[in-house]
Amino acid sequence: MKARLIAACALIATSAASGQATSALGDPMLHLSTVHLYDIPPGAKGDGVDDVPSLTVFPPFGEPDGTAVIIAPGGAYQGLAGDLEGREVADWFASRGVTAFVLRYRLGSKYPFPVPLMDAQRAVQYVRANAAHYKLQPRKIGFIGFSAGGHLAAVLETQAGTVPGGPIDTVSQQSARPDFVILGYPAFSMFNKDQKGNLAYCVTLKVPASTCTPGYLEQYTPALHITSSTPPTFIYHTADDATIPVEDSVNYFLALKRAGVPSELHVFEKGVHGTGLAGDKPALRAWPGLLEQWLIGGGFLPR
Repeated sequence: MKARLIAACALIATSAASGQATSALGDPMLHLSTVHLYDIPPGAKGDGVDDVPSLTVFPPFGEPDGTAVIIAPGGAYQGLAGDLEGREVADWFASRGVTAFVLRYRLGSKYPFPVPLMDAQRAVQYVRANAAHYKLQPRKIGFIGFSAGGHLAAVLETQAGTVPGGPIDTVSQQSARPDFVILGYPAFSMFNKDQKGNLAYCVTLKVPASTCTPGYLEQYTPALHITSSTPPTFIYHTADDATIPVEDSVNYFLALKRAGVPSELHVFEKGVHGTGLAGDKPALRAWPGLLEQWLIGGGFLPR
């Protein structure tokens, strides 16, 4: 297995571990490329595509404006909604001059927390380490996540340190905390202490009881770890979301407000869970525009 991983990563001309921008797998006709986050992923349990965390790079339309965003699709930590909550979102940002990176992070019973967090942190470090190559400003690197990806984004922005066990290299020397965070209907309830629900994290992923302790769930409950250092945060949710309760997003926003974190919350009356940019839902189409105005106000997009 190790030999196959090395062979796969050899397709990349320059390793991500070097801290330099990599030449990449991808489609040059579409101006897309994919870079691996590690030479050999820490704790790898296979050598398939789902075992190798990566970033697919969507360059901006025209000149880069210096801002980057890393996109974490959702999927209940069992899969990734890469189209609705990945490619479509990347194109939206790219059309506004932002360099977008869609993150493939490890998940499922094979890779329970903290592995998804390790990959998200590595993604931020990689983009920051290669800011010059992508014509980015190192202090304008954001992270957006939807549903489970939104929960991951919130964990990322509230963790004080990095997950141990990763490679020690020039990438790992970079800060793993994003400069702004966007949460789309974040799946906070997956980590409620009552793990009997249909989307309860430990039940769904069959995490052993010896691991799934109250302390484990608390560690990945972002609202408990908000501080004044938490990055500016934008939250979008719908009031009648039958899958993930909106109350958790409201409580998260209130916790941000109490900590003095610049934040904004938009709750729409109706809308099923998993709307993405809501291009096919007229009542919800306003939310990306509200996000754009928030990004302009925060100095992350030009006026």
